[in-house]
Amino acid sequence: MTVGTRPGARRIPARTYATGAASTALRPLLESPRRPARVLAAFPAGVYLEVRAELEPHVIAVVNGDAVRLPNAMVVADPVPRVAVGGEAWVGDGSIELGRLGLRVRRWWDPAPPLGPADPVRLARALPLLAELCDASPRRPGLEGSGAAELLADGCAEASLLRSLTAAEQLIGLGPGLTPSGDDMLAGLLVALRHLGAAAGVERAVWLADWLAAAVTFDARGRTTPISATLLHCAARGEASGEVLAVLRALTGRQPLQPTLGRLLWLGHTSGADLAWGLRIGLAAVLCLADRAGRSISKVGAGGS
Repeated sequence: MTVGTRPGARRIPARTYATGAASTALRPLLESPRRPARVLAAFPAGVYLEVRAELEPHVIAVVNGDAVRLPNAMVVADPVPRVAVGGEAWVGDGSIELGRLGLRVRRWWDPAPPLGPADPVRLARALPLLAELCDASPRRPGLEGSGAAELLADGCAEASLLRSLTAAEQLIGLGPGLTPSGDDMLAGLLVALRHLGAAAGVERAVWLADWLAAAVTFDARGRTTPISATLLHCAARGEASGEVLAVLRALTGRQPLQPTLGRLLWLGHTSGADLAWGLRIGLAAVLCLADRAGRSISKVGAGGS
């Protein structure tokens, strides 16, 4: 018998503490007062927690180094604890309490680092290669051939709010899975418009990203999964996974495109291909909008094969 323990009393396991690297997108939740959460999904490499709060993001991914580093993630070095879907957790006051594990932030990382200046001519040369690699990949977008996807590409290239918003509203929540194909495509598009538009000095692209972001995030909570709604809110702010950000850097010539795009395309069942399709539409739109603004760039298009 342990000294100080009443005979027959059930011993409560001590809490284990660990640290992780968290996205700055989580700072508002982690630094707010402690709130209840529930386990939304659990996998060997990650656990998704839905926080009962109005703040965004409202889903937190606790993942190990083998998982995709989502923009709403805390990355831990230790194995992710085994928990049951529907189980309780707590988030706030600087930590995440998951079962008997307490997690505190050791360092923060930025899910939306600026690209720096980008040469529009270089971007124009990158689009045909991006299209060629996407078309040759065995990983196909989940909504390939979709009329809404084609409408989205045309509307963005023309900076038509009516056509772009109409297509975006049709795509929200479209497709199966924790992150439906339509949402992944929209996330890739929003990130591309915001980052590449800012990097190339195409203000109209950033303007379009703002309008699309407002429409998508307004509808997301009620029309798609909690995980996907959170990722759309992240994308609206330009926040993305490491694989998406690597492709954006490659498009500006800062690293090779083929290996970085290859890693993205093989994410999930169709998520990587859907994200790549959104990036492709976004890049084409940035170039068309730059051309409309009087830059000497050949007009290009985008869309599924």
